[in-house]
Amino acid sequence: MVKSNNRGMVSWTKPEEGSLKFNVDGSTLGQPGPAGIGGILRDHDSSIKMLFSKLVIRSWDGNLKPFHKTVVVVLVCMTLINCCSATTNHKTQPKFPAIIIFGDSTVDPGNNNYINTTFKANIPPHGIDFPGQLASGRFSDGKLVPDFLASFLGIKDAVPPFLDPNLSDDELRTGVSFASAGSGFDDLTTTLSNVIPVSNAGTNDLLFNFLDLPTRRFEFDSKGYHDFLLQRLGNLVQELYGLGARKIVVAGLPPIGCLPIQMTSRLEFSTNRKCLKDQNSDAQSYNRRLVKLLPKIQSKLAGSKILYADIYQPLIDMINHPQHYGFEDTNIGCCGANGPLVTTFFCNPTTPICRKPSEFIFWDSVHPTQEAYRYIVHYFMKQVVPKLLHA
Repeated sequence: MVKSNNRGMVSWTKPEEGSLKFNVDGSTLGQPGPAGIGGILRDHDSSIKMLFSKLVIRSWDGNLKPFHKTVVVVLVCMTLINCCSATTNHKTQPKFPAIIIFGDSTVDPGNNNYINTTFKANIPPHGIDFPGQLASGRFSDGKLVPDFLASFLGIKDAVPPFLDPNLSDDELRTGVSFASAGSGFDDLTTTLSNVIPVSNAGTNDLLFNFLDLPTRRFEFDSKGYHDFLLQRLGNLVQELYGLGARKIVVAGLPPIGCLPIQMTSRLEFSTNRKCLKDQNSDAQSYNRRLVKLLPKIQSKLAGSKILYADIYQPLIDMINHPQHYGFEDTNIGCCGANGPLVTTFFCNPTTPICRKPSEFIFWDSVHPTQEAYRYIVHYFMKQVVPKLLHA
């Protein structure tokens, strides 16, 4: 039994067998003012599967819970919750009944719609291939990797944003995304973009703080900054483990030098635009170190399974062999394809778009199209998911 603010009593009802219940609450002394949040995930036997709590320095003086100021971001970090009982009918229940996502704009389904930031995608032409042509807040023409993954695993058709005030109990039970566009492992990244600070991190950190804006280059060389980011990632994984997560997938960096925005930054405006080898090499170096780090973290966390998800290889293969995937354009984004700079970061109703997004690898200057995400998930299903199922 839990005592509420009005001194009444509220009983906790167990979820159905094979299901989870996720209870979240928060409180604040004034708006703005000191605040705290917390949550608990339990199964039908009342066994605790995950806990979290956080003290927030100042709450937001709006109509949302203060949780949006506490998450820390990376590029992609995914947690699958496996809690099926022995009596569960495996023919009707998915192996993983819930999926939780942490990350940046590549996996943000719309959390930034509910916070004060310019990093939003809730206007057309975003979402033109999403069900109902809805500009949901996803930085793409359609669905993202978590959406396809949740669907392929039989969990649900799309992963919603945690900050959506209209989330149903079922949505919370089956998983949400805490991702926020513009976030990263480095706190400086989230300070610059004014977004939720959690986990795929790395790409924004390198773009915002090292490659395009050399803020961190005054403190670190490339290897040193990789060390800094990987330490932050390691801390995040251990924090998730402490909250109850046991199966965690961490994504590496994409071929950053092939992002349209990076080619444009080198004044590659011609039709002979090429990937930047030095930046791709930097991403590969980071990924190799991440691959070596994750088993070390896993060895220190009893009962954990921490896997690496390779984003670099499927994307670079699409870029090098577009004809194998049905792509026509690999070095410009569909949104802004006819613009004066060949690319744009913020798509809006006045931005020119291509005729067929499915023929483009990139939707804008940074984010892949729905079709590219679909192929990435096919890669994950072959390379990553089997390792989780047999863990």
